[in-house]
Amino acid sequence: MSNPVLVEVERSGFLESVHRGSLVVLGADGEVLLAAGAVDRPTLPRSSNKPVQATALLAAGWQPRSAAELAIGAGSHTGEDGHRERAAAILESARLTPEHLGCPPALPGHEPTRAAWLVEGRAPERLAMNCSGKHAAMLAACVAAGWPVEGYLDRDHPLQQAIEERLGEAGEEPVSAVVVDGCGAPQHALSPTALARGVLSLVQAEPGTPGRAVADAMRAEPWFVAGTGRDDTELMAAVPGLLVKGGADGVHVAAVPGAGAVALKLDDGGDRGRMPALAAGLRRLGLPDDRLAPWLQQPVSGGEGVVGAVRPAAFLTS
Repeated sequence: MSNPVLVEVERSGFLESVHRGSLVVLGADGEVLLAAGAVDRPTLPRSSNKPVQATALLAAGWQPRSAAELAIGAGSHTGEDGHRERAAAILESARLTPEHLGCPPALPGHEPTRAAWLVEGRAPERLAMNCSGKHAAMLAACVAAGWPVEGYLDRDHPLQQAIEERLGEAGEEPVSAVVVDGCGAPQHALSPTALARGVLSLVQAEPGTPGRAVADAMRAEPWFVAGTGRDDTELMAAVPGLLVKGGADGVHVAAVPGAGAVALKLDDGGDRGRMPALAAGLRRLGLPDDRLAPWLQQPVSGGEGVVGAVRPAAFLTS
């Protein structure tokens, strides 16, 4: 049985396409308020796992020198100058260099920066890869814990064992599979429900704990979590207290202290439908429409005008 339609795309009165998937809304107590689709079936949260992963780095002894360092350690940046500089600073503080990074070289994701690099003939760099902040933080955690930096991406490395254990603990569900992510690091399979539980636990953690430290840093420095013009950056700036983290292949998670959490996975792995679905889930938690309006319904362009909309399915907004 297929997952339900979460998002509809209408163009000039014609239903152009739909996006199916699974979405779960949890209350502040962690109880399920809404479940649509296979919310208990393991999937790959991709970078949506990063906030909880970062708590394992703190527990290993990593001591970021600023909220910006912790935010980029849990982020997926766009390779802008400040992003690369911050990731390099994390490495330098641990007496490491970009050559220690295990993520692949890449061009910046930020279009103006990427265009400038292409004009200059500049080659891809590891620091420009969107996960370089996470990798720099992983390496710094290894140094702090006295673990070898060599092989830090192997599943049996102490760091990766600690991350796997922490993800299962926070999600209240054992990791069901471990594969290799696009950045070369282990990627851990969890259900959307477990993903939501884990991120909710961060925003509701006590001050001074690793979970609360990650949540506070990401919310204080959203630009280091995502980058200029990115949905995560702008949504966290628009909604006080909200923690948001997207992942590749149609995954997103968000949590608000005292309200609850939302996690979703689009079956087609696309980006076009996930923000309206996420915003509709946040609306179920009582977040105001005026704050969510830019994401609840997004325009479909045609020529020089707007000819349609990407919007959540009716059952999500009823």
